[in-house]
Amino acid sequence: MTHRVFSVDDIPRRRFLELGIKGGIALAAAPSLVSCLKKAGQAPPAPKFALADLNKVIQRALAKGGEFGEVYIENRVSRSILLEEGKFKSAVYGLSRGAGVRVISGDKTGYAYTDDLSLEAFLRAADVASYVARGAKAVAPVDIKEERRPSYVTVKVPLQTVADEKRLEIMKRAHDAALAYDPKVKMASIDYYDEVRGRVLANSEGLYLEDELPLIFFIVQALAAGNGTSHMGRERLSRHAGIEMFDDLKPEDAARACAREAVTMLGAEDAPAGKMDVVMQNGWGGVLVHEAVGHPLEGDNIARETGVFVGKLGRAVADPKFTMVDDGTLPCFRGTTNYDDEGTPMKRNVLIQDGTLVKYMTDILSAKQIGMERTGNGRRESFRYMPIVRMTNTFIEKGTDKPEDILASTPSGIYVQSLSGGSVNPTDGVFNFTCREAYLIENGKKTVPVKGATLIGNCLDVIKGVDAVGDDLDFGPGICGKGQSAEVTAGQPTVRIRGINVGGSRARRT
Repeated sequence: MTHRVFSVDDIPRRRFLELGIKGGIALAAAPSLVSCLKKAGQAPPAPKFALADLNKVIQRALAKGGEFGEVYIENRVSRSILLEEGKFKSAVYGLSRGAGVRVISGDKTGYAYTDDLSLEAFLRAADVASYVARGAKAVAPVDIKEERRPSYVTVKVPLQTVADEKRLEIMKRAHDAALAYDPKVKMASIDYYDEVRGRVLANSEGLYLEDELPLIFFIVQALAAGNGTSHMGRERLSRHAGIEMFDDLKPEDAARACAREAVTMLGAEDAPAGKMDVVMQNGWGGVLVHEAVGHPLEGDNIARETGVFVGKLGRAVADPKFTMVDDGTLPCFRGTTNYDDEGTPMKRNVLIQDGTLVKYMTDILSAKQIGMERTGNGRRESFRYMPIVRMTNTFIEKGTDKPEDILASTPSGIYVQSLSGGSVNPTDGVFNFTCREAYLIENGKKTVPVKGATLIGNCLDVIKGVDAVGDDLDFGPGICGKGQSAEVTAGQPTVRIRGINVGGSRARRT
């Protein structure tokens, strides 16, 4: 159950329409945009909180009973800029501040949040959250003291110090590179988002933590058109990092990859339908196991005794070549933080080892319910949400097969270069994914591109059908939805899966 004290939209927000960029780098063509961003960017400093006051809030939260109390405080400053059809179409500045108070009593959770960062508001939120524990046995809270966690996020050039002209320049570089790739590319769209999120966390176990997490999310889309058809390519870059991210992940490279997809898929044939072998290219294809395998392995599903992996701990559930990991410690990855949103240290969690299920992902509540350790997977979208079990950086571990050998040893099937996304029912493990870029495999070679292909199946069948795992592990950034959004990374090496049902609109070639 969740009780709300206050709820407000992020403020302030500004929108600037139709600001052109024509000719050269010409950032001077959008001076009003730069000026407004500079004015908007003067965020007031985040307030500080005395440990004694946070102790009072936790004591108040547990005054009616309960075994766990927590205060989570957040300060988020963000920028979002859109460049489309050669024009800077919008710029949005966001400032969001607030706190949430949580009480756990048995299997029940009380949660209240407020955007008023005063002690009085915190105490009112604590009173609301405490209703869940009325009459329950109380656990005396431990006085909080500050702790340290290992840092997995490093910053060379803090986002707060970066002139907005630099952001616009990076966007313009990607925009121009996409349009220059091929005359068939008719339009490019660049979405730039960054934020700095400050977190303060204190709980009844005596824990006090605070940190600051920068994040960049950069999305390039390119529309190609010709011969009466069109295709939109997409590429995404993201890290917990400063603006130096673009020294390593070049915006021009992302734009050209996006444009290549758009142009290539103009010549796509309709995908065939039927059961066939599928080779999935390394990288973001890992979203399939994120959805189809990762969500059913989340501890809240296990605690509810729903899903295909309930009761299978210690059993063989996949091919021996298949190892799956959730690792929140990969330096600066999108799903990485220094600790989860409950204060549990991030760690490398091997979920399936050589085909055997060895671990579920948990937060504080589900770990208690199923009698397992906390794995550092308690995450929340913002202070407006209580934490739930979420993945971080989830991937298939690399194997020893060579990608070229995997393809060459596949006589026929579908080669999936990228997925648009999909969904899974964690109860029965049935999934459905749409291929954004895919090709026929004929005589061990990738041949013509195909459109409209979907992958349909059951997660247990898929991981048992993995019979080749490449040595070329790669990753891609994304957003995971589960009632609230979370920054995640999905990854895999090149893999082959035998006998997946492929949805298409024509019969297979013979």
